[in-house]
Amino acid sequence: MFHPNSTGGRFVRRLSFPLAGLALVTLAALSPAAAAVVDFDDLSLAAGSFFNGGPVTANAAWSSGGVAFSNQFTDFGGGFSSWSGFAYSNVVDTTTPGFGNQYAAYSLTVANAGNYGVAYFSAYDPAPAMVFSGPVAPQSVRLVNTTYTALDLQAGSAFSKKFGGVTGADPDWLSVTFTGYDAGGGITGEATVYLADFRFADSASDTVLSDWTEADLTPLGVEVRSIRLHFASSDVGAFGINTPTYVALDDLTFAAVPEPANAVAVAGLIGLAACAVRRRRVARAGLV
Repeated sequence: MFHPNSTGGRFVRRLSFPLAGLALVTLAALSPAAAAVVDFDDLSLAAGSFFNGGPVTANAAWSSGGVAFSNQFTDFGGGFSSWSGFAYSNVVDTTTPGFGNQYAAYSLTVANAGNYGVAYFSAYDPAPAMVFSGPVAPQSVRLVNTTYTALDLQAGSAFSKKFGGVTGADPDWLSVTFTGYDAGGGITGEATVYLADFRFADSASDTVLSDWTEADLTPLGVEVRSIRLHFASSDVGAFGINTPTYVALDDLTFAAVPEPANAVAVAGLIGLAACAVRRRRVARAGLV
């Protein structure tokens, strides 16, 4: 034990402040930055319209808020085309069923001001992907069904069943999973949201996501370089999911995190500071 007025006591007190300051700098360097929000309103779009990737920018990702959104567009000619990945839209139509209304958000009580994204997964193309310019910590995103999907699962079609079946008791469901990937393609985490859930014993509890709802993306981790969307459904046929695999999204929120090289540099500074402390301690002990 040292006496508070001893040389050792004064030496310890002097060192405590610069080391504490270095610790604070280190934590600041390694902590995520302030959150960024992608709301798609930086994209130019006429009222009541959408952009699905074509025909000029066919098979090219488009960007919003510094995030790249994948897109595949094919023009077959004669007015026929197909797309998958991400589109963006501001269409307001919660009543028109069918494929012709695939770009509308099915929000029955809360209108969305401005643009929003629309993700569509095709079994013939890669899953919709969001790609970041560096590692991020995803936080949240707002989701709602598209009108095409919502009305289809409530009424059924020539290609898909009515959720719940004839009696309403069938335990049907539709989900979308956000999967995070690091720079090497490894999975960092997943978050699943049910867009429709008819698995309750009481059919009165069955749900269809019909309002903008915030989904938690923090389970994806803090070293995420891309996010892919994967759909799953209880209604599956010989060619995959029968349910229309769409979701509308908005207000994607994430925080940038330091690149690994920055973390290594900070660790090096800590090591140099520790060496300096040891040299001072040896010098004061009269050993050099």
